[in-house]
Amino acid sequence: MSKPTIFTISAVWDDEASVWSGHCDDIPAAADAATLDELLAKMSAMALDLLPDNHPELDRSSVFLQITALREAERSAA
Repeated sequence: MSKPTIFTISAVWDDEASVWSGHCDDIPAAADAATLDELLAKMSAMALDLLPDNHPELDRSSVFLQITALREAERSAA
């Protein structure tokens, strides 16, 4: 296996649309999904599809994605 390459997906919760909106400029890709797991699945598929055009030097098996997620804290109803 080649040296791992990690791409970071920045995700933000869109309260109005009730979706996670994520993007990664390094791939480049963007998607929306109801859950972080769904967002990761969509972004993984896009990353592997776009890899040959944007990063032909990388081995597909060495690509890893990490998500940085931002969501406003909610107060508990007490």
